[in-house]
Amino acid sequence: MNAIIVEDEFLAQQELSWLINQHSQIKIEASFDDGLDVLKYLQNHQVDVIFLDINIPSLDGVLLAQNISKFAHKPLIVFITAYKEHAVEAFELEAFDYILKPYHESRIVTMLRKLELTHQQNQQAQMPGTAQTRHTQMTINLEKDERIIVTDINDIYYAEAHEKMTFVYTRREEYVMSMNITEFCSRLPEEYFFRCHRSWCVNLSKIREIEPWFNNTYILKLRDLDFQVPVSRSKVKAFRQLMRL
Repeated sequence: MNAIIVEDEFLAQQELSWLINQHSQIKIEASFDDGLDVLKYLQNHQVDVIFLDINIPSLDGVLLAQNISKFAHKPLIVFITAYKEHAVEAFELEAFDYILKPYHESRIVTMLRKLELTHQQNQQAQMPGTAQTRHTQMTINLEKDERIIVTDINDIYYAEAHEKMTFVYTRREEYVMSMNITEFCSRLPEEYFFRCHRSWCVNLSKIREIEPWFNNTYILKLRDLDFQVPVSRSKVKAFRQLMRL
């Protein structure tokens, strides 16, 4: 997975580059401090992800992202900026993530993990002869109002145990499954979901922030949802290894 950094503050560029190298397998191909230079570079080079500041010379980050969104090959864009007022525009452009400065290392690590998972999913989707396998692995049947809803596993944020039932949450919907959480989790691809607690299972790509909690555990804040998922003490070691903490 290759990337470029677009950041006109040298120290911020160096810090981000160091964190990417320390916590991921992403290869940084080049760094830029000017939007027009990025467009020229992308005419002859293909990248998987762009780490993009908004306040850059010549062509600001939002306008640059608008141009890139028209490309046949659309790299994932992660905005890293001090300007929170551009968040709505960023997500209208389907930005992968939007990180505010000054950022925390744990926030960057979470984002990098999500990037690598998403890239892996995209690579699998493009492999010839695996369409049926992917369909089986990447969708799950959820129950709602006596209907069966075929759902992409990427739409699931987390699942919560309620005695012998499991409540499953997407961004806008809640489903009730007539099975315990262990059985439900067994139907999910383990490379994308983590049983972080006996009562909770979380989609790793939906984690927005990892916050230390009491007894050396963690609380996970999720993208798009005002909800927190706990990591139990018995799961902390496995979670730290998984997230490279």
